[in-house]
This record gives sequence, C-alpha cells and structure tokens, in this order.
Amino acid sequence: MPGMWWVVGATLVVGLVAAYLVWTAGRVDRLQARAESAARALDAHLLRRAAAAAVLAERRYGVELYAAARIALDARPDEREAAENDLTRQLRSVQLDPGDPDAEAVIAASRRLALARQVHTDLVRDARAARSRPLVRLLRMGRRQPWPRYFDIDDPTLTAPADVPAG
Repeated sequence: MPGMWWVVGATLVVGLVAAYLVWTAGRVDRLQARAESAARALDAHLLRRAAAAAVLAERRYGVELYAAARIALDARPDEREAAENDLTRQLRSVQLDPGDPDAEAVIAASRRLALARQVHTDLVRDARAARSRPLVRLLRMGRRQPWPRYFDIDDPTLTAPADVPAG
C-alpha cells in the first residue's frame, strides 16, 4: 500500500503540471488574439482619422494636407507608420478652428486614435512578455502566430487652440 501513495502523488503532480501548461497556452493564445484585435481597431481608427483629414483638407486647407491624408489612406503596411507620422505633422501645421465641425471631427478622431494606440501598445507588450517566458519559448506555445508588432507613431492627439478673450 505505501507504493500506491507514490503513484497517486505522481499522478497529481502530472495533472497539475498539465493543467498549468494548458492554462499558459490558453493565456498566450488569448493575449495574441487580443493584440491582433487591437491592431485591427487601431487600423480602423487610423483610417477614420485619415478620412476625416481628407474631408477637412478638401473643404478648408488644401493640397498638402489632402496629399498626406490620401497617402495615409493608401499606404501599404510597411509604409504605414511613416505615412501616419507625416499626416500628424501636416495636421499640427494647420490652425484648426474649434467651431468648424470638420476640424472637430479630426480632433475627435485623433483623440480616439491616441487611445487605440495606447491599448494596442499595452496588449502587444503583454503578448510579447507572455511569449518570451522561458517555458513558453521552450514548448513553442506561440509558434502558430507571428510576434505582435508595435505601431510606433508620434502622439496623434490634436488640440484646438483656446479661445482668446477680446481685451
């Protein structure tokens, strides 16, 4: 009978290790899926901002802003960061009128983009941290998906100039 406790103990340890490995693999997959979902949401916000900037440029600010917005809308994935940075610089170079609904749409889209970028950055950091753990690398738990990538752009938050009281 004393030999039976060794078998029960070994079975219990194997069961606990298997449960931990299944939980860890599930966590890696969930974090990877959340990072991919955040990347799609970030892409949608980038497109909304570029479209709003194109509308604003057509109505108010001209060719340079419109060209930057069109380039951002049409950019390939490997050119996307540079195009978005150029659009941000163009948007900062124009004086946005807070009373203009088109300018307000661009400002609001930029704020939402900043939030989406922060969420994406946090999820990519968490997914990369989970995938870089030694046990996960040893057992190659995340090998089915590519490593999540950061999207590095300038802070896209725009502000409208404050109304200056007449003096």
